[in-house]
Amino acid sequence: MTAAIEVRQAARAYRVGQTEVAALRGVSLTVRRGDHLAVVGPSGSGKSTLLQLLGGLDRPTAGSVVIDGHDTVTVGEAELARIRNRVIGFVFQGFHLQPRTSALDNVALPLVYRGVRRAERRRRAAEMLARVGLAARAGHLPGQLSGGEQQRVAIARALVTGPAVLLADEPTGNLDSAAGRHLLDLLEQLNTEHGVALAIVTHDHEVAARARRQIVMRDGRIVSDTDTDTATDTDTITDSGVCS
Repeated sequence: MTAAIEVRQAARAYRVGQTEVAALRGVSLTVRRGDHLAVVGPSGSGKSTLLQLLGGLDRPTAGSVVIDGHDTVTVGEAELARIRNRVIGFVFQGFHLQPRTSALDNVALPLVYRGVRRAERRRRAAEMLARVGLAARAGHLPGQLSGGEQQRVAIARALVTGPAVLLADEPTGNLDSAAGRHLLDLLEQLNTEHGVALAIVTHDHEVAARARRQIVMRDGRIVSDTDTDTATDTDTITDSGVCS
């Protein structure tokens, strides 16, 4: 599989008052097209910061993050936004749907930024809603949908642009067990049948165990990656979904 995202010795530091906080410390990994990985670790380990760098929502303060051949450190903001829209799909725990907008138009929203004509973007949004099993709910507002249905709308929105990589931040966090399992089944189907690379940040051991590749983080570093079998210690994923 070819690389969709290359991270090389990426570091990210933030200034809090007079103190500099290192969120990432020299992280390296490759996300390949068709990959299915889970990133786990305790709070403050750098998981969410890594996800932001993978998606081009933030830039490293040292090292590099290359998305589809483009170094996020050197490209301008407009070009980075174009790369995100073309290559990356995002699924957030909080759904982030427009509350006064139908499911159909929520899904079509990313196509507005591509300049796709209204009829075409609604057609493509309808096809994507059908793919996630929500064709009959296209005209409903988010408040008229269950949590699981809202998350499926968010997935359809993330996929409508045909991204190479889908990044999911705690995608089952607001769902009950049954809805969470159904959601993961859907994501894995998209991964295996359509080749969309899937990267999930999670605290949930069961969610992580379903991925073909598990990455464990601690103190801003990757301490274990089952893809490379390289680790700085003997950390494992425990039933609590954190390092031990």
